Amino acid sequence: DVQLQASGGGLVQAGGSLRLSCAASGFTFDDYVIGWFRQAPGKEREGVSCISIDDISTYYADSVKGRFTISSDNAKNTVYLQMDSLKPEDTAVYYCALRLEGYEFGKSSRALMLDYEYDYWGQGTQVTVSS
Repeated sequence: DVQLQASGGGLVQAGGSLRLSCAASGFTFDDYVIGWFRQAPGKEREGVSCISIDDISTYYADSVKGRFTISSDNAKNTVYLQMDSLKPEDTAVYYCALRLEGYEFGKSSRALMLDYEYDYWGQGTQVTVSS
């Protein structure tokens, strides 16, 4: 069975950093996409960032561009989200998601910030940023 295990959340002060991990297992595709999403209380889930495991293309939502960095360790089937300069508005439950079909990153990469583009979801990890 496909499994995604998200971890690394916690409580941090504004301006601090956290690194989230998403460990994927149960499949053998070489070309897939891992996305990070978040959902704050009372708000809709929004896309944060994504990475193509095939060519390591990346995409970031405008709200996190320049502060968050997504990366992958293919040997460990793990994707990381390094979050720096955290703000209180980054507070949310963060989820990682798997899209089993590859994607040609380019002008339409923004589509990968839509949750219906993904096939499997992890359980979420809470990130709380205090002011």
